[in-house]
This record gives sequence, C-alpha cells and structure tokens, in this order.
Amino acid sequence: MNVKLITIFGAVLGSVLVWAGSAAAEERFSDLQHSKWAEDGITYMAERGTVAGYGYGKFMPERQVTRAQAVTFMVRELYPQELQQEAGGGMTYTDVPKNHPFYLEIAIAAKHGLASGFPDSTFHPDAPMSRAETAAFLTRAYSLVKGQQPVTITDTAKHWAAAPILIMSSNGLIGGYSDSTFRPDRSVTRAEFAVFMSRVIRFERQGAIQAQDWDKLMSYMTVSEQVGQMLMPDIRQWNGQVTTAVNEGVKRSIHDQDLGGLILFDKNIVDARQVTTLTHDLQMEAGDIPLFLGIDQEGGVVKRIPGGTNLPGQMALGATGDTTLAEAAGRLTGEELKALGLQVNFAPVLDINSNPDNPIIGMRSFSSDPDLVTRLGLAEIQGLRQSGVIAGVKHFPGHGDTVVDSHLGMPVLSHDRERLDAVELKPFRSAIDNGVEMIMTAHIAFPAVDNEHVTSLKDGSSVPIPATLSKKVLTGLLRGELGYKGVIISDAFTMNAIAEHFGANQAVIRAVSAGVDIILMPQDPAAAHQTLVNAVKSGAIPIETIHSSVKRILELKAKYGLFDRSESLTQQLAALNGVIGSEKHRTVEQEIAQRAVTLLAGRDGAQPDSVRQGDRVAIVAADEEQAKQLERQLMQAANNLSLKTVTALVGQGKTNEALQAVDQADYVILASYQFRNVASQFGWADYQTLIDEMNKRNKRYTLLSLGNPYEMIYIKNIRSGIAVYGKQEPNTAAGIKVLLGQLKAGGVLPVTMK
Repeated sequence: MNVKLITIFGAVLGSVLVWAGSAAAEERFSDLQHSKWAEDGITYMAERGTVAGYGYGKFMPERQVTRAQAVTFMVRELYPQELQQEAGGGMTYTDVPKNHPFYLEIAIAAKHGLASGFPDSTFHPDAPMSRAETAAFLTRAYSLVKGQQPVTITDTAKHWAAAPILIMSSNGLIGGYSDSTFRPDRSVTRAEFAVFMSRVIRFERQGAIQAQDWDKLMSYMTVSEQVGQMLMPDIRQWNGQVTTAVNEGVKRSIHDQDLGGLILFDKNIVDARQVTTLTHDLQMEAGDIPLFLGIDQEGGVVKRIPGGTNLPGQMALGATGDTTLAEAAGRLTGEELKALGLQVNFAPVLDINSNPDNPIIGMRSFSSDPDLVTRLGLAEIQGLRQSGVIAGVKHFPGHGDTVVDSHLGMPVLSHDRERLDAVELKPFRSAIDNGVEMIMTAHIAFPAVDNEHVTSLKDGSSVPIPATLSKKVLTGLLRGELGYKGVIISDAFTMNAIAEHFGANQAVIRAVSAGVDIILMPQDPAAAHQTLVNAVKSGAIPIETIHSSVKRILELKAKYGLFDRSESLTQQLAALNGVIGSEKHRTVEQEIAQRAVTLLAGRDGAQPDSVRQGDRVAIVAADEEQAKQLERQLMQAANNLSLKTVTALVGQGKTNEALQAVDQADYVILASYQFRNVASQFGWADYQTLIDEMNKRNKRYTLLSLGNPYEMIYIKNIRSGIAVYGKQEPNTAAGIKVLLGQLKAGGVLPVTMK
C-alpha cells in the first residue's frame, strides 16, 4: 500500500510523529491491544489522515495528548489544504516561535478560532489537554449546539467550560464517570482524543445525512471518500474464487477505496436467499453512505438472476408494441431486484437496432423504429421507478447502428448530426424530458459531435475519442444541449474500446474530466481510486468537479431510500417468496412471450405450418441442449397428438445427419439462433441447404428464429417461419404453442428487413 508520509519532529513529543493518509490503523499500529475500546475511533481517524503515530507501528494510545497535538489533529481534519501553504504572520503567542514544529498548525487554528491561548499571550503547546479543553475545542471547531440527551454531571456547573461540556454530553459525544462526575481538569489521552473526534465527525455526518445537506456531508468527506463514490467495480472473483459472499478481498476494496457502488453478475448469484444475504452484508460494510448495488437485468438474453421471472426481452416487447406490458415488465423487474437488495438496473436499452449486422445490441433493443423504442423505453423506465429501482438507460448517444462490438474494439458512428437527432438521440431526449435519473455512456466515437483524435497506446494509430471520454458529448451535448441533470455512468472500463487505446489511469481522468460521475468496472479499482485522488490533489481535476458528481450521487441515493436501513435481513428473506418469480409476475412473462410471437413466413400468409396428429417431428438446432429443450416443450404441450420426435444438429459438420432426420420426418422444427456476431457473416449456408431440401420434398416445417430475427434477409424461399426473440423457456414455449395451433402468431416484426 502506498502511504504518503509527512514526518514532523518535535521535542514536545520526544519522538517522531508519522502521518498516514489512508492506511488502516491496524496495519500500522501494533500497540492497541490494551486499548480495544478506542481501536475503532483511532482506526477511523487514521484512515482519514487526521491522527498520527510515532513510527515503528506505535500509536501510544495512553500517552497524554498535548494542546499542540490536539490542534494539529483538528487542523489536519478541517483545513488540510492550508497545511500546504507557507505560515503567515500575525500570531502572537510568545511560546510558539516560527521555528516551533507546530507553528503552522497553531497559526491556522488561531486564524479560524479553533483554540484560544491564555491571558499572558501564551499557548502552552506542550501542556496536556484536559477534558474541559477537549470539549471546548471540539464544540468551537464544529459549532455544536445542545442536544436532547439528559445530563447528570455534578462537578461542572461553575466550571469555565460548563457550556461546551453540556453541549458535548447532551449529544452523547463525551461522557462522565459512574459517580456522576466529569472531572473536567483531568488530562486526555491520545486514544481518548481520537475517540472524541471520531464521535463528533460521525455525529455531524449523520446529522447532515438526516437533513440531506449534501454540501455539509461532503465537507466531512475526505478526497478518498469522495472519489470512492465515483467508482463501481465488479466483484466476480477474488483469489481465483467466485465471490458469492463478503470475503476479505471485498471488505478491503470497500474500505480502502471507500467505494460508492458495486455491480453484480450471474457468477455472484446462487439463488435469491444467497444474493439477498450478500447485498445485505455488502451494505453493512459500507459505513454511513450506502452502496449503489447494480445489475444488468434487461430481460431476455441479458439476465443475471436465476429463479426469478424470466422476461422474454426487449425485442419481444417491441413485437407486442404494448406500453402497458413494457411498464409491467419494468415494474416486476424492479420489484424483484429491490427485494434482493439491488437498487440500480442498467436497463432499458434505448439503442435503436437499425443495423442487422450489429453484433452486440440486436434483440436487446426494442426495435429499429425510434418512436417505438421511445414509447416502450419510457414505459419501462416508469415501471422501474414505480418499484423504487433506478433505471440506468444505455448506451448514450446510441449503439444501435454499429458493426463493431465495443467490448472488442472501437465502433465509430459516422452519421451527421441531423440523423443523430432524428434517430439515435430521440429516445434519450424523451427520457431526459421525462426525468430519467441515470444514463450509461457508450464507448463509441461520434465524429459529428467530437472529431478529436489521439494516439492509441495499442498500436500508435490515430483513434477517435469515444463518447465516454468526450467532454463535447457528455458536457456539451448531454448536459448542455439536452439539459440532463442526473447521474452519468460509464460503460465498463474493462472493454477494449477504452482499455486498449487510452490506458486505464489516463482513461479514468479523461472520463471524469469529460463529465462521467461514476466509472463502471475500472480495470484496477485501487489504481483508479489513487489516480483520481492524485489528480484532485495535483489540480488536474478540480475538486469542484468531484463535488458536483458526488452531490448528484448522494441525492440519487437519498431519493431512492438507500439511507433508510430499517429493514432487517430476516425481514428481507421472509418477503422473497411473495415476490421472486411470483405467479403474478409469471403471468406477465407469459403474456409478453405469447403476444410477441411473429410470423416471418406462411404458406397462407397468416400462420406457419402446424404439427399434426401422429407426426414424426425432427427438431434441428445448432446445439443439442437447445434441441432437447424444444423437444421437451413440444411433448409437454402436445397433449394427445401421439408425436414421435428426433433431434439433430445443423452446422459443425452435422448438416448431412440433419438431412437424414429431415428425410424421415413429417414435420421439421429448424431452430436458428444468431446473436453476438455479425449477421451477414453468420453460417446461413447450412440453413439454406436444409430449407432448399425441405422445399424440394414439400415438407411441412417451420424456421423457428430464436435470436435476432433477420433470417428473411439471408435465407431465401422460407415458406414457414416464426420469430420468438429469445431461446429462453418462455419464448420457446410460446413458439411451440403456435406450431401446435394452440396460439396465433400475432406479434408485429419490430425491425426492418434490410
């Protein structure tokens, strides 16, 4: 761990004080074993860089704290920036000459009225600090007022410090003894002073939180804490093991980087009870500012929660065209996430999938129609909001018309500004007008907005600046032109569009300078954190920029009730069964899936070929698991049709075997699944071979599109086909019902076939 050390020599201390900026006290102080009662307070103040040890891992908790030390602790806490300046004149304490080791700290304290001297113009820097002076110093420094707790102290009524002692005691910040005395003139140890300071700071922070006075709270947050709020790493693994419970690595990350949030993935999740326990335990580690806990629960192909409602996905919703269903989908998703302790859903996708060759968006989008994407997107945002979950819409300014996956490279969207306004920006503009509170950026270059290029660290080539790192896009366009006031979160910083070209640390500085409030999944969270701390301290990033971001983050956490932690883990676990995968939610899931089924082709122009009584059915798919799933669903739904089934594989050198199965079948289900690749480069030839052979033999069949529904572009002469927009159970079950004649294919194709 890198620790900045400032060594102060002073005869008053008899040894060396070593100041530490951010190391945990237990790593440095080995002499707290007999002061366990004070360890938390000492640790807290050491982490803030306020209290210091003597080197060699010694804090010496039972030593008396001197007036000079006490003032130094308070100045380091309240006015650290002034310690970087030269000492000015004007201080007249006769026993604190300019060469005194604590002259600057005492001068700053005098300037701000933190501590007073004596009538003879002395300060007595080496004198032990009394309990009365401690109460007076801290009351004055933090402008404390009388609290509500009863005070029964008997020996301070006529003491000069009676008022500050009453204030501190009535707020529970300093106590008396069992005999109802306070003993105001008794000296204070270093441990006691650290504890008293920690109590005051925590008290003031809690008061600021209750009052939702975020400016005041930020005044008590260190730079480390502030930039930590702007980081949201993932915790998929630690020491090579999947993270499904809070472990030492997770604890260390939360504490050392003062993290403001975490994103969970399916690897972190075993079942509902486990993930609810995990999210609860993560929040317990977070201190007084709760974590944003986020997840990608788009529905359909991007789904992280096992056992929950299995929504058919956004393009399935697009095929229904129903805003009521989209709102219901958002609401039930939010209800389940909130029950699990998650408050941020990185959804809906507002990208317009206008390019069939898009390798990463596809059926994650509602449609290729900007108006339909806008209507359904707004409805889903509203549903999430009703459930108390934040919608993190993505990927601004639009990822729908690209042929490069930004996980793998740098996409460039070269449309002019007029086209961007009419298509890509339309749903985002409407979402902003309707109060969306979080927007995720795209790692895509938009030359029409920002045509700046830099030299790539990967190969020395000239590369454009992606939206995530562009001030013109985020501050100029998003905040300026579109008037967005909410939180801007980046897409993952582990993606190659950022990681390869810009360097992890420099990219973090660029993103924050451009206008990003939260860095999602920094490659190295500790390095990203230290980079931002250093950038603030050096002036590379103005502290005002950090304050603006942190204030937006705190406001959003408060708006969605994250500071309310009244519900116990027992209560959370007890409520799960009534929410996760409930009958009500499953009904919505089924309705979306069934209403989404879309006719791609039919001999009569109305419905696909149907399975008949006694048919021998060949189920042909790209992988055996998919074929078996369809076979199982077919037999479960077929009732008394007396079907016989066989499965076969298409592609991978298996197409001839599939042809043999087709030849012996009365009916063929040919399942195709194209996603996460460029459609025009997909292996359509094997599918075309099967279609041609089935047409030649006049077979009854249906091409069952399970992925992006672009088969009609690349496969010719399809006589019977339907799209279900996903290979998960609800989608395929609905498709099977259509093939059995139990359901009509009533969906409308939400994308253009060109």
